[in-house]
Amino acid sequence: MKLTRKLAIVSAAGIVLAGAGVFLLDAADRAYPPPLDKTDTVSVEVLDADGQLLRAFATPEGLWRLKTTAGDVDQQFIKMLVAYEDQRFYSHGGVDLQAIGRAAIQLLTNGRIVSGASTLSMQVARLIEPRQGRSLSAKFLQIVRAVQIERRLSKQQILDLYLTHAPYGGNLEGVRAASLAYFGKEPRRLSVAEAALLVALPQLPEKRRPDRNLAVAKAAREKVLKRVAVAAAVGEGEAARAELVAVPEKRLALPALAAHVAEAARRKDANAKRHETTLKKSVQVGLESVARAAAFKIGPKLSIAMVMADAQTGDIIGEVGSADYFDASRSGWIDMTRASRSPGSTLKPFIYGLAFEEGLVSQETIIEDRPADFFGYRPRNFDMTYQGDVTVREALQLSLNVPAVRLLDAVNPAKLLIRFRRAEVRPQLPPNETPGLAIGLGGLGITLKDLVQLYTALANRGQPARIGDGVNEHPGKLDGETLLNPVAVWNVADILSGVIQPPGAPKRGIAYKTGTSYGYRDAWSVGYDGRHVLGVWVGRPDNGAVPGLTGYGTAAPILFEGFAKSGIATTPLPRAPSGAMRIAQAQLPISQRRFAITQSGLLATSGREPAPQIVYPPEGARVDLGAKRGVLSPLMLKLQGGRAPFRWLANGKPLPDITRRRTNQWIPDGGGYSKLTVIDAMGRAASVGVFVE
Repeated sequence: MKLTRKLAIVSAAGIVLAGAGVFLLDAADRAYPPPLDKTDTVSVEVLDADGQLLRAFATPEGLWRLKTTAGDVDQQFIKMLVAYEDQRFYSHGGVDLQAIGRAAIQLLTNGRIVSGASTLSMQVARLIEPRQGRSLSAKFLQIVRAVQIERRLSKQQILDLYLTHAPYGGNLEGVRAASLAYFGKEPRRLSVAEAALLVALPQLPEKRRPDRNLAVAKAAREKVLKRVAVAAAVGEGEAARAELVAVPEKRLALPALAAHVAEAARRKDANAKRHETTLKKSVQVGLESVARAAAFKIGPKLSIAMVMADAQTGDIIGEVGSADYFDASRSGWIDMTRASRSPGSTLKPFIYGLAFEEGLVSQETIIEDRPADFFGYRPRNFDMTYQGDVTVREALQLSLNVPAVRLLDAVNPAKLLIRFRRAEVRPQLPPNETPGLAIGLGGLGITLKDLVQLYTALANRGQPARIGDGVNEHPGKLDGETLLNPVAVWNVADILSGVIQPPGAPKRGIAYKTGTSYGYRDAWSVGYDGRHVLGVWVGRPDNGAVPGLTGYGTAAPILFEGFAKSGIATTPLPRAPSGAMRIAQAQLPISQRRFAITQSGLLATSGREPAPQIVYPPEGARVDLGAKRGVLSPLMLKLQGGRAPFRWLANGKPLPDITRRRTNQWIPDGGGYSKLTVIDAMGRAASVGVFVE
């Protein structure tokens, strides 16, 4: 009994001591936790719409340390890493006692260190809490820290820390940074040779750097490939084949794209580690290469800005704020996509669009290109010559100034700016000035971003899109009225798609317009297909004059090269909507055959409004509205003259609404011949007969 009692007392005492030991260990663990908070410091990343790296920023210590998880890395590499560094990683608790025993025996029998016993957990402990020298106390602390880390983190989290913090020479840390620097790619797909090199480097990162010690790096890679466990992980014969692959000899620069967008992203949220943008990396690479080459060609002090947007979603998919962010001679740090400058002739398509919409002209209407005086304002053409009588189509394609001002005077400059508001664009007028005729030739300020936003309406059947800025603002199609109606938009696109491309530029199936500001300070070119808009600006950020700088000669070649290098497939321009067609001059109503003006530049008028006249559809026209397909589209109706309000009739039956507008729509009951009539407020009428097909 006495013996039994003593055993019970001893057992109880042992349990108490064990419990006290566990309590003390827990208390010590809580009092001296591992510095895991240091692992939060990683490089800030700016990503494209698909999650690809556009740009990274070094940590405050100057390190390239990109956050990496096992999911970011080729799984073959993970297998090779574990096989080479820590075969029992998934089964031990931070310390591999078997490996320690093996290393101790080898040390005693050989008198030197033959193999190490550090687990991946111990290596992570060393990475987050570096120690100088290799002492027993340092190793003991490393073991303790490894156990602490294992208690706090999962195996997956520990592996992620190693992949992020492992040293690879110089200021490279982590597998992603090393793969980008040595192979020029993300580590999601690695060859056996590449994976073996990445396994070998962290052991002696400075001595094994392939860009400085190629032979040492190659030998280290072969050592990894010859390890039996590694060979088993990669498969028979793969290790031998990998030894024949050349080792990279130089270090590559990490991606450094979209400098201005990246800076905007950091200003948006200074604490974020990753910033998502709407850019597409392939497009961005193409546009930046075009800008750099063009800047070298056109000479010093000039900057280049480019914006490419999706006209349907509003996403900016490529943006270049300057040809070189770090080029002080070009003031490269200034984002010229957001600088307000004179747009030259790039707003003319919207003037013509309004004139088409109001039924003032058709493409083949004759308009005068002769000297004119608009109450003291005397516009001149760019080349100081005049063409005489030209068609509206020719006037826009040749970018003649006088015809554009004649039409702007007719549609009203204020109305043009009101239309721009539908696209949420508000150009800057000179101080204390109201909208005047000069705005049609660049007499206001607008940013490249806003100009591209206006052109999204031309690429999208009149419906503009908010293009955002790639980071802060939310893009999307704007609700509300169209900037121009679809028929007017089609007429503008039909004309601009026929403009001759710059010499040497391939045909792209795009519509485009150029512009040159007064004094040769800004050269512009904006082009679009059925989906994308690309805008280009060239000039000096200090607004200095550049003799010889023109939209057609300088900016347009960059536009076409930008479309080509963007990699974006050309989307056909929208098909002609119902009621849109190019009518020969001989078939135009008399009122549309010539755009009549007085010597003062005003529309010719009389004291009494002329009788109404239907200008579209013309008499006897055949219009395809889909009668054969069974679903009829509306027909656009236009008139000139008369006094509002107007009553329209189709085959003697009045249309639902009386309107004050000179445009209307009619949906016929079926195909065949129909008679359309309009009656104005004075009872005067006009009629035309059409054939609906």
